[in-house]
Amino acid sequence: MVIPASSTEYVHVPVTAPAGTDLASSPVKIAIVAHGDNPTGTEWQTAEWVDGVARLLVGPDGGALTLTRSTYRVWITFDPPGAENLVRLAGSLTIS
Repeated sequence: MVIPASSTEYVHVPVTAPAGTDLASSPVKIAIVAHGDNPTGTEWQTAEWVDGVARLLVGPDGGALTLTRSTYRVWITFDPPGAENLVRLAGSLTIS
């Protein structure tokens, strides 16, 4: 995905959940980082579910993050009921 630095919009992360998992009851966080390492605890932002897709508002007009021109890695984590606590690299985001 490529968005301009001046835009405020949602970054959407589609998720295929484990069978029988109700995503709406599983807390979700998204991290958008410019480095190659796993996100640290402070880099995670609380996101929300909308129709099985996680989303996070980013941008200079009220976004959880204001991103400068760069290429970022987008991570997602959610904790469905049971033993799993999922952390996945979801893709990349370029801010132009």
